[in-house]
Amino acid sequence: MRIIQFEVPGQGRRLGVIREDRVLDVTSVQPNWTRVVDVFHDVARAGRRIDQLLEQVLEQDGMTTLDYADLLSAAPRRDEPFLHPPLDDDDPRRVQITGTGLTHLGSMQSRNDMHSSTNQDDEPLTDSKRMFQMGLDDGRPAAGLRGVAPEWFYKGNGCNLRGHRWTLEIPPFARDGGEEAELVGCYVVDQDGQPHRLGFALGNEWSDHETERINYLYLAPSKLRQCAVGPELVTDFDFQELSLTCNVRRGGKVLYESGELFTGERHMCHSLANCEDHHFKYPQHRQPDDIHLHFFGTSKLSFGNRDWTYQAGDEIELRAPDLGASLVNTIEVIAHDQTPLRIPSG
Repeated sequence: MRIIQFEVPGQGRRLGVIREDRVLDVTSVQPNWTRVVDVFHDVARAGRRIDQLLEQVLEQDGMTTLDYADLLSAAPRRDEPFLHPPLDDDDPRRVQITGTGLTHLGSMQSRNDMHSSTNQDDEPLTDSKRMFQMGLDDGRPAAGLRGVAPEWFYKGNGCNLRGHRWTLEIPPFARDGGEEAELVGCYVVDQDGQPHRLGFALGNEWSDHETERINYLYLAPSKLRQCAVGPELVTDFDFQELSLTCNVRRGGKVLYESGELFTGERHMCHSLANCEDHHFKYPQHRQPDDIHLHFFGTSKLSFGNRDWTYQAGDEIELRAPDLGASLVNTIEVIAHDQTPLRIPSG
């Protein structure tokens, strides 16, 4: 099932299901369901799956429909319906955005190129290579066993979350911006502290690779940036293989084409189960009602091979037909300002 969240100005938030080129407005027949989490709470009480409960509601008469193409073309916060990320909360502090790196069979080369002055085979073994080899050796444990932990990072809470057609900022303290086309796992924690995977979405894990390149210990602050997820939550994707592409356009002209990229477990050194185990083993990641959006890594970035930097107005499109519609975002550059913050006492 393909689920979206959107907003109709003057009416508020809505929940929708995609059927071919139409959006079935679930909220029009179930007014108390304006977000995916509303359905989840009812599902938890009924002991069913989200898609099962939604299918039952979709059979009701009198449901409003919208043209999906119109929604996909609409920019947010204007006078026409527009899309939100497919999973969020009215309190952004309840949304935790995280990710794992060095998970893909091609990711080590991208990371190593970022931190190496040369690409000689006789270079000393870097921490990236060591971490990647650990994943190759023990990132796919047998059932019932715990494997090696992947690299993990924090991207912030729901304040950093953006949707389709929303802008992605290069903040004034950043050195650069950089796209990362990834799969995103979408989770909600129930009242008993049990995480539930609702499905997957397309995501742009927007980062600052120029800051990271200064020193790999700057990876943590380089990740504290906005990111985009959506437009759809797909409940039946099996995580085995996804083909996707990334294109960057400036002034209508193509600036970067990734070519075909692959993600999913067939192209990773860590299994999905291992990534999930190491994320949710921490009690603070199992707090009731929290939402987790977890990026599972990428195999290729534009950063290591480009002679340009992102500018205001650049448009990034991530396309993965198995996850529905493309994810499109435009870059916004915040005026550069090195004035330090002054924090008053008391």
